[in-house]
Amino acid sequence: MTLQDGGAEAKKRLIINAFVEMCSGHQSPGLWRHPDDQSWRFTDIDHWVELAKMLEKANFHGIFIADVLGGYDVYKQSLDPAIISGAQWPVNEPLAVVSAMAAATRSIGFGVTVSTTYEQPYHLARRLSTLDHLTKGRYLDSAARNMGHTQQPQHDDRYAQAEEYMTVMYKLFQSSWRDDAVQLNREKGIYTSPELIRRINHEGKFFTVPGPHIVQPSPQRTPLLLQAGTSKAGKVFAAQHAEAIFVSAHSPQVCAKNIAEVRQLAQDKFGRDPSNIKVLALVTPILGSTEEEALAKLKDYRQYASHEGALALFAGWTGIDLDKYGDDEELRQVESNAVRSTVEGYARFAPKNSKWTKHTVAEHISIGGNGPLLVGTPAQVADGLETWVNEADVDGFNFVSSESGSTTLKKELR
Repeated sequence: MTLQDGGAEAKKRLIINAFVEMCSGHQSPGLWRHPDDQSWRFTDIDHWVELAKMLEKANFHGIFIADVLGGYDVYKQSLDPAIISGAQWPVNEPLAVVSAMAAATRSIGFGVTVSTTYEQPYHLARRLSTLDHLTKGRYLDSAARNMGHTQQPQHDDRYAQAEEYMTVMYKLFQSSWRDDAVQLNREKGIYTSPELIRRINHEGKFFTVPGPHIVQPSPQRTPLLLQAGTSKAGKVFAAQHAEAIFVSAHSPQVCAKNIAEVRQLAQDKFGRDPSNIKVLALVTPILGSTEEEALAKLKDYRQYASHEGALALFAGWTGIDLDKYGDDEELRQVESNAVRSTVEGYARFAPKNSKWTKHTVAEHISIGGNGPLLVGTPAQVADGLETWVNEADVDGFNFVSSESGSTTLKKELR
């Protein structure tokens, strides 16, 4: 997709990705109950191969597979709401399907969330380099989620660990093998020349990795690095390392400030060209041949959406358990500053809602999660995307489908 400014030359070619997860529902818990939904097939390799082929035919640039390493158990202090509603539960390992999808396609890229807190860099580097070989350089990497041990490290400690993690990964990817180390010399019987491989001998606070890397250089050597997270430490990490950043908010105004800060940090602190950092926003489009048809689809989806699942996701994303509040309690008037500020952020850009209860929050995020719903004709949705590009300075979008794998999705991609 290319956006234009009036009659001027095309100013930005957008990056278009699909945003999925190896679970049912993903950003719209409960939609697996819809008769046209196919996300329950997430355990079937054919489902993922079909999806990859369909998206490549529709000229998508990439497929990003999100992941979590634990269930959402903050809401009601229990996993039950997530388990019952299927709110990103159960969820499978995303790396397992990438090779099959790559074998069935030719050009589309693949990104997968991995943990930099609970994954040893040596093992991860091996898997990523192997995937880079098997996908012929179409693999992307993300250090987006950090979950897993019985006690989470402090937020800034996780980023300090992630910083050293990246140092180890760069050493393994970039400085352990020379390009010509693999000789394949049949006459002399030399497969790989040992003098062209070296140990990295990394010793740090978090990791001791002698090396060398066990995989020969892959097409990219270092996969494309993507990051999600807009805390102070997250912005610094992104400004130094990320080639693309994922953002999610219900309005472009919320994202614009964070995007500008990351790009400024990249230039001022790390000497990077800020335009080289691409920003992708989460969006859920619902299309119809008319606006009325699109709104009817949204109304249809609403009857299947799970409010309990949505509140489980909300609690996991924010750390706020809304179960303690009454069904009719106005959340903008409660004592908790965290609750008030979070809900005010939603309310500011949804003025039609005169009262914000926990059920209002649940409905707000039950379809599309923490990103905008763009509902209307293709032209209206395109106008909405252009608003995001102009006001938030994003470079593309991670599209979420309400009905995963449905006939509706196939029609909308034609």
